[in-house]
Amino acid sequence: MSTKIEKKNYAAITAIGGYVPEHRRTNLELEQLTETSDEWIVKRTGIKERRILDADLGTSDMAVGAIENLLENYSKKLEDLEAVLVATSTPDMPMPATANIICEKLNIKNVLAFDLNAACSGFLYALDMGASLIESNRFKNVLVIGADKISTYVNIHDRTTNILFGDGAGAVWLEASEEPGILDAKLLSNGDGREFLNIEAGGTLYPYDYELVGSEKRFIKQEGKVVFKHAIEAMSKTCLQILEENQLSIDEIDWLIPHQANKRIIEAVGREIKIAEGKTLINIEHYGNTIAATIPLCIWENTHQLKKGDLVMLTAFGAGFSWGASLLRWAI
Repeated sequence: MSTKIEKKNYAAITAIGGYVPEHRRTNLELEQLTETSDEWIVKRTGIKERRILDADLGTSDMAVGAIENLLENYSKKLEDLEAVLVATSTPDMPMPATANIICEKLNIKNVLAFDLNAACSGFLYALDMGASLIESNRFKNVLVIGADKISTYVNIHDRTTNILFGDGAGAVWLEASEEPGILDAKLLSNGDGREFLNIEAGGTLYPYDYELVGSEKRFIKQEGKVVFKHAIEAMSKTCLQILEENQLSIDEIDWLIPHQANKRIIEAVGREIKIAEGKTLINIEHYGNTIAATIPLCIWENTHQLKKGDLVMLTAFGAGFSWGASLLRWAI
């Protein structure tokens, strides 16, 4: 009796979209609020402005914007979708999942839909999970979204965080392919960084009440020096491991697209892995750190530079700590 062998599915990115709010929070504006300067911010972070979503809108609204942008530029139909994965640390509400809200707004019916929270590494986690769904041969079309309205949790008068963060969303369409697209991923985490990068309030440990309304616990907190050091070490090491495990040299990588947290971190990672100058894509100057949205937004803005068949390495580091690297063959 013969056994039917199913043809292996690969997952490839076949469409991409992005969205950023119209309002720009410039360094000049921050100069009026805290003791800082445009020169200091640019030197320390590489950021000149960041986008801020209106107070009456949520993360789902940006995700919808990114999906609509994708649909405008690629021949995709929402009725073909089988799963919607949303990487976010800033859901519209504790329940239901922001993925469900996005489906309601776009009239997406009867799909697997859920949120995933791995902070700034979230998009890489969601991308790998989406690829795994397709590789299982159970799914053919999966939407992976990275979206965060982190401005909600920024203390506008805290210059250690107000200079860094902005809002945005990016979306990629993963599709079953006969040729490899998502090649490999190494995703890791531990709890060592809990005290160095967090938003304490809003969960079951510190639920919102009258006492917490004006508490520092409701804002994002970051110990910059600790995060800086760990980010460079973790991202560099994981990139090098991905190369070694796939028997690749850094010269074979066409593009490095890192999480956009700080330009100095990005440059340090580039030096550590010895990637050639001009191969690292950066857009932090205009958007700042948009958490799970940074990598898809950076890809989206640079699709004109990417050529079909290019070998692309992604890497990120975020709260948890969580970190990782992914390797893919550009398929568009």
